Amino acid sequence: MRLGVGVGWRPEIAEAVERLPGLDWVEVVAENVCPGHLPPSLLRLRERGVTVVPHGVSLGLGGAQRPDPQKLAALAERAVALGAPLVSEHIAFVRSSAPALEAGHLLPVPRTRDALEVLCENVRIAQEALPVPLALENIAALLSWPGEELTEAQFLAELVGRTGVRLLIDVANLHTNRVNRGEDPLAVLDALPAGSLAYVHVAGGIERDGVWHDTHAHPVPPQVLALLSELRGRTEPPGVLLERDDDFPPEQELGAELEAVRAALAVGPSVPFSAADAPPAASAALVACAAVPDGARERLERRQGALVAALVAGGPVPVGFDGERVRVQARALAAKRASVVGKVAPELPEILGGPAAFRTAFLAYAQGRPMTAGYRRDALDFAEHLLVQGLPEDPGARRRLTAWWQDRAGARPRSLGARLLDRLRNLAPVRGEGVTRGTGEGVAA
Repeated sequence: MRLGVGVGWRPEIAEAVERLPGLDWVEVVAENVCPGHLPPSLLRLRERGVTVVPHGVSLGLGGAQRPDPQKLAALAERAVALGAPLVSEHIAFVRSSAPALEAGHLLPVPRTRDALEVLCENVRIAQEALPVPLALENIAALLSWPGEELTEAQFLAELVGRTGVRLLIDVANLHTNRVNRGEDPLAVLDALPAGSLAYVHVAGGIERDGVWHDTHAHPVPPQVLALLSELRGRTEPPGVLLERDDDFPPEQELGAELEAVRAALAVGPSVPFSAADAPPAASAALVACAAVPDGARERLERRQGALVAALVAGGPVPVGFDGERVRVQARALAAKRASVVGKVAPELPEILGGPAAFRTAFLAYAQGRPMTAGYRRDALDFAEHLLVQGLPEDPGARRRLTAWWQDRAGARPRSLGARLLDRLRNLAPVRGEGVTRGTGEGVAA
């Protein structure tokens, strides 16, 4: 199926996206839309015949756990509501179960046999649960796993050959991994299995101290456009999508970036793949007989759990990892966590005296409180933490934070923090500002 050239739909640029000339399709973050209440902008685009593809970020198919049936059902529901021809996710893990921690970010899967076996089974589970084809994206990484057994090209080829899953190739992520991990992006493009490409992502980033950060907040650099041209010289991508998630440019600049993407695609006829060079498509027999070896999930869980603990819970750097890169990744995750919480709960920075004061307070909180659920739950826990500490010091701000917390806490299970609040209210009210639990609906993470 041909998608054409598109852009990531975000609420901040919804009106600009609707006005972009020649727009063929859009991609929307699946977790950010509600099937029963689709944004009017998306509905108008669909009425015009613009294809909408949901792009998931929370399944964690590369994790040691089997996919969450509720998350799979939610992704399937969004595909149906949007009339999508396919859905996409990532070759990544986002959480660990031992200990139970959320990374809040897409983390790289070790390219080992254990990880590949687990990923293949998870992909097959997802494929059976979804009403449309699934495409998986290669991710950008700041760090490398020790003891990897496969290259990126080999890992992707085996994944496709064993599951029949399609690929979403992010050429910006290939550039990121070239800078950060010394990997050859052309080797990945050369080895793409024939017929496996669903579509392509392009995005901008920035280099800081020798590390490339895939920010999605900067213009697409020439190196990424060059990789797009390299891909086009090998095969014709069914679709190409420009991603932008922050620091959104004026409409004219966004349109100019799309024109640069179109220009990068205009490189002449593609060079067809040789059938002899491409791995076979997944066969029913191969899929049916594949099984995860005994102990593979447990071994993967131990490795992933140790890394997540080092990144978000102050755990030791696992043996074999570059300690400085782990620290860089940990700082990036903390900054992202603060940024996202500030967006899902924009009242908090305003109540706390501005973005800088909010960021300082949140980062101090996050040092000792790793995320165990989603960002909305994280925002509630942060507010609860402040109130337990008798903060903010300004009585008016504290009253507003109390009201905000009461309005959103709803019927969540009573946590240790809530019990402490009860104790403080009964024995020594927090500077006269007791907190009581409201009765509204719980907040989904």
